[in-house]
Amino acid sequence: MGVLERMDYPQEGLPKGANPDWTISQGFERYSAAEHQTWTTLYERQAEILPGRACAAFLHGLDALDLHGHGIPDFRSLNEKLSSLTGWRVVAVPGLVPDAVFFDHLANRRFPAANFIRGAGELDYLQEPDIFHDVFGHVPMLTDPIFADYMQAYGKGGLRAVSLGHLANLARLYWYTVEFGLLETSEGLRIYGAGIVSSKTESIFALNSASPNRIGFDLERVMRTLYRIDDFQQVYFVIPSLQDLLDVTTGTDFGPLYEKISLQTDIPIAAIEPYDKIFTRGTQDYARSGGRLRQGAA
Repeated sequence: MGVLERMDYPQEGLPKGANPDWTISQGFERYSAAEHQTWTTLYERQAEILPGRACAAFLHGLDALDLHGHGIPDFRSLNEKLSSLTGWRVVAVPGLVPDAVFFDHLANRRFPAANFIRGAGELDYLQEPDIFHDVFGHVPMLTDPIFADYMQAYGKGGLRAVSLGHLANLARLYWYTVEFGLLETSEGLRIYGAGIVSSKTESIFALNSASPNRIGFDLERVMRTLYRIDDFQQVYFVIPSLQDLLDVTTGTDFGPLYEKISLQTDIPIAAIEPYDKIFTRGTQDYARSGGRLRQGAA
């Protein structure tokens, strides 16, 4: 599906002061010293643990965009660097936006990012994505031409999924790749998912814990697999390369795939299927013990 020339954005629920496409001003000048310090604290924590854990494309992007711990980035200067590399831009939005709006921005190489940052007492867990998750977690990967193309293709596919009534299946693809994906490399498994690289605790858990399953990526398998949003993942899917991820998604006609999936049952989060390529058969001890949120642990 091609990029739309014009979209009639939904206006129901549009926050006061937002543009019709749901974008807002970043309001860079309004950030307090404490908010800038929160970014710096989060950045320094991740910078300490991500070498040897995050994939090369992410680390290169972090350097290329100069997202070092000097406070919250100004989208104006950030976009000059990002646009020159892959044609993407970051646009500020008032938190979560309607699905069609989100997909249209992606399809046109615009990444919607929240403009608020979590409080100093919420460093380890935040239910709604903030600017650190959105910019530190997502944007470095958009400097990679292959992943940048994947994200645009996902946006186009999202618009089609909405029209076909299969958004839930496509959301699982985003969750298990863009948010919580792992990459197979000659040095071992590496992180590329934003939900992992922006979290100190999950950056460690995703690669070092014996609890979760780590399974080879299969498009249909991923789109049938349930996921959880409130704690560490019970399963991570491993792609062989960013190019393979792009090729398998752009080379698949999702219409027939949606029809096939609609005749099948969902796959439970912790299940191992007979055809799975297993990197790690997890113990699931963490989930069975009640998890972080129910235990009150960080």
